Amino acid sequence: MIKRRHVIQAAAAAPLSGVIMSQNADAATDLSNTVYMDIDPGRVTITLRPDLAPLAAERIRVLSNQGFYDGCEFFRVIAGFVAQTGDRSNTGTQGSDLPNLPSEFTDNASFLTGTVGMARTNDPNSANSQFYICLAPATFLDGKYTIVGQVTAGMDAVQKIHLGSGASGSVKDPTKIVKMRVATN
Repeated sequence: MIKRRHVIQAAAAAPLSGVIMSQNADAATDLSNTVYMDIDPGRVTITLRPDLAPLAAERIRVLSNQGFYDGCEFFRVIAGFVAQTGDRSNTGTQGSDLPNLPSEFTDNASFLTGTVGMARTNDPNSANSQFYICLAPATFLDGKYTIVGQVTAGMDAVQKIHLGSGASGSVKDPTKIVKMRVATN
């Protein structure tokens, strides 16, 4: 399996602050694009953005409804940057059995607090199952990573995800996804 290094490590050193929600998450009224992610600190509602990334949004829907994400740990959490999950081995090195996705980069939205992006290797066409939630604005990722959604409720729970240490953000006592499903399931 290809080793997956997700989200540029050098970016982890960049100081980020502020709490701004990503613009234009108009799909909020469409329950087929609403994902409920239950974690110990509470429920997180993610509105998928098929208008920006139809393939990635479909992948998150499919894997959520299969229960793929249940039990996945937030194995990489860097304060002021991202909380990353979506690898059942909880190592950041694996994805699902489905094929990798082509990049769906956009200039029509930015990585702001609560933006959900698809993690990938250095290959722009390697996103699979792993995703991250921005804990602060990370606009240096714009046009380089796929924006798949936006946290529309429960950002307070996301901010309580256990933090990692060091440049890698490795977490010793990781927060787990208890259950993650599309609202219509």
